[in-house]
Amino acid sequence: MSRHDWWGVVLEAPDPRALARFYSDLLGWEITKEEPDGAAVAPSESVGYMAFQLSDGYVPPVWPAQDDAQRMTMHLDFEVVDLQAAVAHALELGAREAGYQPQDNVRVMLDPAGHPFCLYVDDDSSESK
Repeated sequence: MSRHDWWGVVLEAPDPRALARFYSDLLGWEITKEEPDGAAVAPSESVGYMAFQLSDGYVPPVWPAQDDAQRMTMHLDFEVVDLQAAVAHALELGAREAGYQPQDNVRVMLDPAGHPFCLYVDDDSSESK
């Protein structure tokens, strides 16, 4: 590892290896690390990664925010070409569709550990074609 420009996000999870497998399957990224207390995935030939670390007593965030509940502090966005197909794929892998959907071109999803992520189509790029 001669590179020094790696960057990524780390999500807490009750089962980091299972969450790594979910995102690996969802995004087609390689699992680059898998240990009992953590795992990571990354696209090939990239400096970015997503890592998952074991969190005892993990409490998933709620979406939308509610008083006296674990608040979401971040979410992931993934642009897709076919929103309906991407949602179906995520559901097959164990994601859930959130009850509240604020936009037509976005689907708020919850991964198996309850982290929110968005699948979206870029309306601007489709209008310019």
